[in-house]
Amino acid sequence: MELAELMALRPEPAAGLLMMLTRRCPLSCAHCSTDSTMAAGGPDPDHLLRFVGSFTPQDRPDVLMMTGGEPLMMPELSAELAVRARRAGTRSALLTGAFFARGAARGASRAREVIPARVRRAIDAVDHLSVSVDAFHEREVARADVFRMVREVLDTGTSVSLHLVGTDPQDPYLAEVTAAVRRAFDDRVPMLVNTVRAVGRAAGRPGTRPPVAAPVDPLRSTPCSMAAWPVVTADGTVVACCNQDVVDRRPVPAHLLLGHVAEDEWGAVRGRTLASPVLRSVRSGGPLRLLARHGGPAARAAGEAGTCAGCRALPEHPEALAGAARVASGPAGALLDRQAARRRREAGPVAYVRRHGCAAYADLVALPGAAP
Repeated sequence: MELAELMALRPEPAAGLLMMLTRRCPLSCAHCSTDSTMAAGGPDPDHLLRFVGSFTPQDRPDVLMMTGGEPLMMPELSAELAVRARRAGTRSALLTGAFFARGAARGASRAREVIPARVRRAIDAVDHLSVSVDAFHEREVARADVFRMVREVLDTGTSVSLHLVGTDPQDPYLAEVTAAVRRAFDDRVPMLVNTVRAVGRAAGRPGTRPPVAAPVDPLRSTPCSMAAWPVVTADGTVVACCNQDVVDRRPVPAHLLLGHVAEDEWGAVRGRTLASPVLRSVRSGGPLRLLARHGGPAARAAGEAGTCAGCRALPEHPEALAGAARVASGPAGALLDRQAARRRREAGPVAYVRRHGCAAYADLVALPGAAP
């Protein structure tokens, strides 16, 4: 499974599940969106195993994406989740900071010692490995170490992608590192490029500001794919949005709360994801349109704060929620949701990243040397 396949599925409601295995991480990257530390916690592993065990061949996500913190701090859990997912027909991917590769280049003469055996078993169990490489991670794990580890994984037949972050689209680091990756791997390793967001530890970095979105007509349809895949958060709560503010802040707005892994199975979470008129409206037209079309002046003013802030404010505007119920309930609402997802899927992974990542580097998600 290549990065382009993952990105192509991203707009499809409930086609994937994002699962935070832990908030623990041995690295201290200055831009960490989850503010992970070795003292942080995570969901109950037994709850995660039970939840993934509720996948069936008839009712499952296409992809399980395991994240953290650092999921490979729990290699046995990562491997077992991948195995259970595969039994139902779900493929798995994992995002790592590659902490275990530190010093690999200095030990290059030693055969196959870059990846510890426990971690190797977890990597072998997944269908795709994503590795973070950026100026912040490079202060923790040298680029040469990461590259040696990536070569080792590629040699086993597992597909690999790199997740890169720069301060802004014009950051010279991004131009330099993307060119270095292409040279080192002959375009076999696609890349997903983003810019630093003012969340987590990065919120306190000097000069880091929330991105300024271009003004939009609130009545224009601006579908939000961030509400497509459910997210299992660090306390086991399942939310409908991967925005870090939604993942971290409590209480979760009612329309973005899908359940809890201690109490719910995948079928229930998937059903709520697909059936909610509000989520259908957010995915097909966007929260600003919902506020502008069905809310009063106060609702329209809430939308002026931006897409994410407007979405969080929806429960404060019952008239907007009632409008979603009128327009997006029943078979007609389901059809509208499917059509919106189909249009975004047909646009392809590069178009998706142009909208939700760093547009200048969007074409790197589908490099010609990556396996089909």
